[in-house]
Amino acid sequence: MQAHLVRCFGALPGHGNMAMVIEGGPATPAARQAFARGQPHPACVFLDAGPGQAFIADYYYPHARSPLCLHATLGAAQLLFARAGQAASDIVLSTAMRAQTLLLRREGEDYFVALQAQPVPAVAVAVDTALAAWLLDQPDLRLATAPVLASVGSPKLLIEVPERATLHALHPPLERIVAWGREHGVNGCYVLWRSAEHTYEGRNFNHLDAAMEDRATGVAAGALAAHLGCTIMVHQGGALGAPCLIRARCEADAILVGGRAEAADGQ
Repeated sequence: MQAHLVRCFGALPGHGNMAMVIEGGPATPAARQAFARGQPHPACVFLDAGPGQAFIADYYYPHARSPLCLHATLGAAQLLFARAGQAASDIVLSTAMRAQTLLLRREGEDYFVALQAQPVPAVAVAVDTALAAWLLDQPDLRLATAPVLASVGSPKLLIEVPERATLHALHPPLERIVAWGREHGVNGCYVLWRSAEHTYEGRNFNHLDAAMEDRATGVAAGALAAHLGCTIMVHQGGALGAPCLIRARCEADAILVGGRAEAADGQ
């Protein structure tokens, strides 16, 4: 087994959201989940050989398997392009859970994942301020826009608050969010604040352990870009000591999500 650590979406060199990319690791979902649970990193992606030149990516958080994790995909992109050399063309991945096609690109020092917007689950409750207030345990919650479900492969409930202080003060009941998400097929809440036109700051709540709060959540930035239909920048992780910057844009029929990725283990 080979395991590689990559810092993904770092706003500056030496920063980012850590991902572990595993080759030749355990083969079964149960064994992979047990491995991920034993790691101090927020996400693991297991790379398997696929048909032709493609790879299959299987994603795990410490507490759950995921259909898609874009920061781990960025980690895989950094590893695969480092091996392929500067002249390499786009690389194709397919996700293990849903066979979603992902196209990896290198643009200068950044890496991007091209993918399409995906359908969101039919939720049998009103997606409104009351739901957001309950999930975040904020009875007096005010919102800048109505909550919305959006997805580029891992559905998120996007919740926009009007003030940065509100975003930073949140300490929601994580068990409630995870349980609601499992019931309705939604991978957590992404709370965001618009700091300037097309520029946001966000926090992701989909882990059971507050210490594992995501430093960068590419699937949420991609879902937001797909919902808005425009190019955006999303800052995340600064208050956690890991400032990250996610870039997302719409291009033809694709959503591109990307940023910096650098090896953290000397690979």
